[in-house]
Amino acid sequence: MNEESRREQAPSDRAAQVLPEYAERVLDVTELIPPGRVMTYGDIAEWLEEGGPRQVGRVMALYGEVVPWWRVVRSDGVLLPGHELHALERYREEGTPLRQASRAAQGHVPKIDMRRARWDGGDAGHGLGGADDDARAAARAETRADTTGDARPQAPEAHT
Repeated sequence: MNEESRREQAPSDRAAQVLPEYAERVLDVTELIPPGRVMTYGDIAEWLEEGGPRQVGRVMALYGEVVPWWRVVRSDGVLLPGHELHALERYREEGTPLRQASRAAQGHVPKIDMRRARWDGGDAGHGLGGADDDARAAARAETRADTTGDARPQAPEAHT
């Protein structure tokens, strides 16, 4: 499939497609990040020893809805524009260390306390590959098949 036809696909079509290997690896690392911790786009690229922050950001923009996307952040700790409130809700649920924004900051949205929240890969090692990763990939594929491309939580259906 060429790049032009990929861009023309509807989000639901893109969600059901087989992911490129690099995208799978980025998503695998994202799933390893513990609740309450974060990695930067650059951290993930460095950990994979491939690509850079922009490549990781592109993967997250295209495919990140099926993983805990809020745990992949900018290096300055500023919350993802357009997703600040949803991410902030997740950070508070998980106990992610935050810093209060200065009064001069637009909207007074907190930032992530990168010194306390940043995760370096800890005990996870570089063991990408094998049965655990295959199971994660299968679960993501199932989630992608069920999604319409909108990763925001949906209201439960009313039962009558």
